[in-house]
Amino acid sequence: MSPSRSKKPLLISLGVALAAVVLGLASWQATAPEDGRAARPRSSASAGEELPARAELQKLARRDAGDKLAVGRADAPVVLIEYSDFKCGYCGKFARDTEPELIKKYVADGTLRIEWRNFPIFGAESEAAAKAAWAAGRQDRFTQFHAAAYAEGSKEKGFGEERLLELAREAGVGDLERFKKDMAGPEAQEALTRDQEEGYRIGVSSTPSFLINGRPIAGARPLAAFTQAVEQARAAAR
Repeated sequence: MSPSRSKKPLLISLGVALAAVVLGLASWQATAPEDGRAARPRSSASAGEELPARAELQKLARRDAGDKLAVGRADAPVVLIEYSDFKCGYCGKFARDTEPELIKKYVADGTLRIEWRNFPIFGAESEAAAKAAWAAGRQDRFTQFHAAAYAEGSKEKGFGEERLLELAREAGVGDLERFKKDMAGPEAQEALTRDQEEGYRIGVSSTPSFLINGRPIAGARPLAAFTQAVEQARAAAR
């Protein structure tokens, strides 16, 4: 084994440990699976630990102009990364009550970019919905699918195959055969795995969880918490 390869697991472990401490994803408004996978609340990091770790977390912003699961300019000064699950009630609350206001106020004027990360933690239907959202994005209908899947009462109907097709129709997906093929294809799984591995690597254990220019926020907090974080990130970016 080469020296560089032998060092890689150690570096990854150190990075995960530091990021997990900084994230401190303990919020009464965040939801976690009930099968024991969720980590216990972590203590907050000291200022000395937080600054370098936040810089590393900020690098997770992909800023890919072709990202179908993102809204806002790729060069926006502030990037909000959202780790979310379509079966998560608080994720739906954020999607309905808070995200539209952030888009109206900050995405529209070029300040904010929102990048979605599929982070299904509630089983097979969560994963199926994540792949369906990705597939809708292939036809530029991710935003519409996202809105339909998070509409009031939607998650209670489940995310079986027929329901996902119904949501695709509601979202205006034009080619349903392509949608079904994309949803079941290897690229959808690869995209989902990429998002999941990123989340687990930095210590995400509940949804919704957010990074705003590397600053962690856990749970569907009030709009004021997000506007304050965006304003602070914009000021720091200047």
